[in-house]
Amino acid sequence: MSDESLPRLLTGDIVGQVDATQVPRYAGLGTFARLPFIDEVSDVDVALVGIPFDTGVSYRPGARFGPSHVRESSRLLRPFNPAGSKSPFASQQVADAGDIAANPFHIEEAISQIERGSRNLHERAKRLITIGGDHTIALPLLRTMAAKHGPISVVHFDAHLDTWDSYFGEDYTHGTPFRRASEEGLIDKEGSMHVGIRGPLYSAKDLDQDKSLGFEIFSSIEFEDIGPQGAIDKIRARVQNRPMYVSIDIDVLDPSHAPGTGTPEAGGLTSRELLKVIRSFGDMNIVGADVVEVAPAYDHAQMTGIAASHVIYDLLSVMAPS
Repeated sequence: MSDESLPRLLTGDIVGQVDATQVPRYAGLGTFARLPFIDEVSDVDVALVGIPFDTGVSYRPGARFGPSHVRESSRLLRPFNPAGSKSPFASQQVADAGDIAANPFHIEEAISQIERGSRNLHERAKRLITIGGDHTIALPLLRTMAAKHGPISVVHFDAHLDTWDSYFGEDYTHGTPFRRASEEGLIDKEGSMHVGIRGPLYSAKDLDQDKSLGFEIFSSIEFEDIGPQGAIDKIRARVQNRPMYVSIDIDVLDPSHAPGTGTPEAGGLTSRELLKVIRSFGDMNIVGADVVEVAPAYDHAQMTGIAASHVIYDLLSVMAPS
């Protein structure tokens, strides 16, 4: 049976999920949340695209298998989200655009391929949510966003700054995308911030350099002190009404919530805390998002994949019209 022949939920002209009352959730092809492929629909409000690339990692590899793992972990997502009373698949056309292939042996060529692929896809879809892959992919995605919107406020959820200069003489890795983005003028230096930063650094200079690149830091220690609402208030004050790109490294979560990642750090957010913050973005100007660094080889019982799929589901929900 082809995926096109499976019964789908329809709302007006919008094509939704495969109907779980007629086809078990474990059956059928594994698009994200069993949504239609992009070729099955006409106008696309949000395209979900995978980038199975992890050549930029500095420790444990495996995030190249993240997109397929997150899709498989998304099969239980249902059409109505009671958090916010949204139906993210009925009020906007969401489609799975498959993967952008990137050269695993040449990082700079891969970055160029990702930029071309995302620009082409963005011509068809109003917004993109990308499933990584390692965090290297954020740089070409920000090039695509900035080409359309100008400098972007980046709200970056991560255990790590990802504003280091280079590794082993290489300027393009998963630890450098936001330094390169700042140097290229892609980010709004008055409206960007990191959330959830924690763990050891190379030196205190890392923090000073990060600030000079245009980021405010909201650490996991501060998160513990003032909680999700404090984080929400800080983000809103920083971003205001600027175009906002949300970049989420799954290692912002504590390893107890997301063990399947390449560079885990103790003391992170819970999945509930992260989702609460994301759910506050409904009236903000989100232009795109990514969820990266899911490495299924280190995952257990799909814990990390499920967390990532719910993060994407809530991003889709806050993007959906009221």
